[in-house]
Amino acid sequence: MVIGVPKEIKNNENRVALTPAGVTELRKYGHTVYVQVNAGEGSGFEDEEYIAAGATMLPTIEEVYGIAEMIMKVKEPIAAEYDLIKEDQLLFTYFHFASSEELTRAMLAKGAVCLAYETVERPDRSLPLLVPMSEVAGRMAVQEGAKYLEKPLKGRGILLGGVPGVKPANVLILGGGIVGTQAAKMAAGLGAHVTIMDVSLPRLRYLSDIMPPNVQTMMSNEYNIREMIKVCDLIVGAVLIPGAKAPHLITRDMLSLMRAGTVLVDVAVDQGGCIETCRPTTHEDPTFIIDGVVHYCVANMPGAVPYTSTVALTNATLPYALQLANKGWQQACRDNMDLQLGLNVVDGKVVYQGVADAFGLELTPVSQVLIEETV
Repeated sequence: MVIGVPKEIKNNENRVALTPAGVTELRKYGHTVYVQVNAGEGSGFEDEEYIAAGATMLPTIEEVYGIAEMIMKVKEPIAAEYDLIKEDQLLFTYFHFASSEELTRAMLAKGAVCLAYETVERPDRSLPLLVPMSEVAGRMAVQEGAKYLEKPLKGRGILLGGVPGVKPANVLILGGGIVGTQAAKMAAGLGAHVTIMDVSLPRLRYLSDIMPPNVQTMMSNEYNIREMIKVCDLIVGAVLIPGAKAPHLITRDMLSLMRAGTVLVDVAVDQGGCIETCRPTTHEDPTFIIDGVVHYCVANMPGAVPYTSTVALTNATLPYALQLANKGWQQACRDNMDLQLGLNVVDGKVVYQGVADAFGLELTPVSQVLIEETV
């Protein structure tokens, strides 16, 4: 298979979809890999490393899209890329379709095959291609939240861990999944007083067993959230419903219950956000303030630590990329239900329930699409 790796052009996105080590593995199976010049530069990988691994470098993004059967990316295509995508071309990347009707309709119109990292799902309901970036984002959420609690950045002027004689900050984490767990570990490690909320009692029991003494658990419901936000300094939104919009756990009216300088970090913003007042921001302009409350809503948080993120992502995506390349996407998805669940849009049809529900679109069963492809 011919695989293309374009340079990411989303604002301040420094990651790349494939490391030189990934190129080496794909080449071992006889696949051809084209990488855009300087695609890995932001992550610390030079063109010479890709060439040594067996990749062919192309100078423009147009050439990469033009020659590739499978495009491997990190973030969803943006408007400038729509016209580059070919009919029946396989795109393997994060899409988060449910948060963007424009992107969804553009991919439907192009007739592309869109296999989303974030909905590849194992039988145990885990999301193997979302986990590494969730781990990075969860840890970064606390790192960034701690920074924006500083007074020059309009926060409350609180040191997350406090000092002897001064109590630490109160941190509320909404969601006890991968993001929430990693955020709790970071906040606890810095000495904060942490509360994790989740709707799953078994999950709360598990977290209560593994977390240090400065982390407590609480059932997530509107009453508890309203009470907790009155006394918390940093609130991290870490809620995920795979492939669908996140629910608004913090609504506009709740901001009046918070103290001025409280910091909100919504890690779910690329799925619509679990904080109603959040909207996607960039690393270039990461925050805004509503009613005195600081909102940090960067949609590609791991892009700020691209070396770590790129290596972690390639570790997770490469086994699946090899299956797609070795067998072709149709056979790979028939053989592996994990990959089949990653299919969101195929040849102008929506095949993922969460995407269809988000925009009231007709759902085509993925089994029907795979049957049609064999004819």
